[in-house]
Amino acid sequence: MTTSVSPDLRRIWRGVRVPLALLLLIVLVALALVLSRGDQTSGELEPGSYEPNGSHALSHLLQEEGVDVHPVHTIAEALAQVDGGTLVITSPDQVPGNGLVDLRRRVAHLVLLAPGPEALSQVLPTVRAIGSGDVATLDPGCTVGAAVGAGSATLGGTRFRTDDPEARQCYRDGSAPTFVQVADRSGTVTVLGTGAPLTNDRLAEEGNAALGMRLLGDHQRLVWYVPSPTDPALGGGQKSFYDLIPPGWRYGAFTAGIAVVLLALWRARRLGAVVSEPLPIVVRAAETAEGRARLYRRGGAAGHAAETLREAARARLRTRLGLPRDAEAAAVVETVSARTGRNPAEVGGVLYGPPPADEAGLVRLADELDSVEREVERS
Repeated sequence: MTTSVSPDLRRIWRGVRVPLALLLLIVLVALALVLSRGDQTSGELEPGSYEPNGSHALSHLLQEEGVDVHPVHTIAEALAQVDGGTLVITSPDQVPGNGLVDLRRRVAHLVLLAPGPEALSQVLPTVRAIGSGDVATLDPGCTVGAAVGAGSATLGGTRFRTDDPEARQCYRDGSAPTFVQVADRSGTVTVLGTGAPLTNDRLAEEGNAALGMRLLGDHQRLVWYVPSPTDPALGGGQKSFYDLIPPGWRYGAFTAGIAVVLLALWRARRLGAVVSEPLPIVVRAAETAEGRARLYRRGGAAGHAAETLREAARARLRTRLGLPRDAEAAAVVETVSARTGRNPAEVGGVLYGPPPADEAGLVRLADELDSVEREVERS
């Protein structure tokens, strides 16, 4: 008696049903949370994002004060939406082409958050970025209405320098301002070193809410531009994965590949000439046939032996008569009968008849099969 130690389906089910139930519960809870939140966006400084680094809270406050907030994510959408009013751009360096120049001409107030040198050179060439510092609570130290009304705010980040005497500089980090505003005939441009005071988790600190409301709510229409990496206008500047790999890494990967190939060739098995080896024993075909016959006789398998003889005879007859290997029994019987002149019923009995009852019948069947084959050969 043997005892199986392999788990059956019932035992497997008992072992996994609790983890599966917990996994299903987690999935259902996650789906419920997602569905309950509805259609929401996510991302840093997104006006529709409830995340800590999103800006839904400020966007909601502006809308409560009657400001029309229009979120956009591509340069085409931004150009279609701007029509005077205020435009805030969360990542100015990601605006494709000369988009900043075109947008600057169409708005009354342009607000740039943490712009880099390239963005500044397009819309505010008199202001330069000179590095970055910590984000901290800073005092306004200027006469800009939005800064004076807000008081201390969470600023810092990118530090600027300007030689423009008309530029108003606020929230200095040391001697460098992190808030610069320049006004001319074409409108006003304001640059902030960081977007931290506009985020959900920082809005309630210091005077951040007042600063955001005064800075972005100075016009009834506000276009909130969050540049997206999937902007079709960026397609011309996209690079392949190979182009993004530094040259040193590519050279290192190439040399490492050569080393691996050389190692494989060194350690690979050497295959020499084919060597013939004598078999330990040679079994003659006749001995094999006799051994199988003894097995059939010992097992009393006269019917099986008869079918083996018939199948071998039928195969030889099909070849001699030019019949296909899958020829039907009727076709074989008819062709053999036509060649030998025997009765079709007699031929069918020999080739496809019932199995013999004993060994004597098996011997007679073997003789009849030989007789039929000889007649086909002579015809």
